[in-house]
Amino acid sequence: MKPLADRMRPTTLENYVGQSHLVGESAVLRKAIKSGNLPSMILWGPPGVGKTTLANIISCQLDRPFHALSAVNSGVKDVRETIEKAKNQRFFNAPNPILFIDEIHRFSKSQQDSLLGAVEKGVVTLVGATTENPSFEVISALLSRCQVYVLQHLSKDELMGLVDRALLEDEYLSGMEVEVQEYEALLMFSGGDARKLLNVLELVCNLKKEDEKLLISNKLVENCIQQNLAIYDKTGEMHYDIVSAFIKSMRGSDPNAAVYWLARMIEGGEDIVFIARRMIIFAAEDIGLANPNALLMSTTCLDAIRTVGLPEARIILSQSVVYLATSPKSNTTYLAIKKAQKTVRETGNLPVPLPLRNAPTKLMKDLDYGKDYRYAHDFEKNFSDQEFLPEEISGNKFYDPAANAPEQRIRLWLKERWEDKYGY
Repeated sequence: MKPLADRMRPTTLENYVGQSHLVGESAVLRKAIKSGNLPSMILWGPPGVGKTTLANIISCQLDRPFHALSAVNSGVKDVRETIEKAKNQRFFNAPNPILFIDEIHRFSKSQQDSLLGAVEKGVVTLVGATTENPSFEVISALLSRCQVYVLQHLSKDELMGLVDRALLEDEYLSGMEVEVQEYEALLMFSGGDARKLLNVLELVCNLKKEDEKLLISNKLVENCIQQNLAIYDKTGEMHYDIVSAFIKSMRGSDPNAAVYWLARMIEGGEDIVFIARRMIIFAAEDIGLANPNALLMSTTCLDAIRTVGLPEARIILSQSVVYLATSPKSNTTYLAIKKAQKTVRETGNLPVPLPLRNAPTKLMKDLDYGKDYRYAHDFEKNFSDQEFLPEEISGNKFYDPAANAPEQRIRLWLKERWEDKYGY
């Protein structure tokens, strides 16, 4: 038996839930579908909001051949073979077949390049689905040939409506005596993901005993999910816990644990770009100026894995993780911006000191904008002792170097210049 989420998947726009800004009456995508002039597009939105469903509906409504690939397990060869099939399906003035690529953000540059010619020549109409910002994940040449449509989280009412509709219309659940008394836990465990919501509902309905009415309460849902966590959400079960363990292992300078948690994420199908982004954040937040090359290593890692893709990307990730885990640690720059932001929130928009203001016009110069500014390069050691903070917070020290060797050199450099003012 197919899962409830598949059984309840709508096949027409009339039954499609949410995204009225795209497919409601007179909305832009509905107009494109009605006219038959469908552009290549990227559907960008969080999981479970109907990206794949919408692609299928578009294909059905336009009666076009539909080819689907998943970026998780498809390579350049698969793309080229599918494009060749699409070419063979075009006769006379027949409309373009639709090529749907799920999780297109996981395609490497070379894989995305292999799509360009077919999209440009109109061999296929591309419909890509992504949970990541396409500006970062889709190559500019391909992105410029696509419309980007943003799908939004389903509302609470829309999600509750899905539950009610499933209990009323599903071929199996409609024959059960089930009543939802409380929706909060259903919604909480689904996280706004319609597919997860229906999976949770089906899991709870499996508890129904023959000849007894099932009353769905928050407590019942919580108990059921605690016992069946891995069943209902294999990829998300420990997603945040594993990411947390990964970061904390690198912070704790344990390369063995860090590589283990990296392997757990890779084997679990985690997006490698997500992993690399977390490493960039870690390099700035937890290593900082103790080893500035860590940020270079992590950003280079991101570029490299995008170019190479899996499976080889795992080697690049491993190299970078070990480097970060074995680097000296410092969070002084993180603490500096945190403290500075707190001061901004407490003091508001303090005026910029006149010597620091820009003076592009005569009027501004007459108002003393830029007056008495001392150009650092005109002074010994390229340093001039002057006030750069607003008067109200003069002397506030946001950056305090840590005890590691690189930052101790910075401390000596600052002390020579600012000891009297900032106490370095």
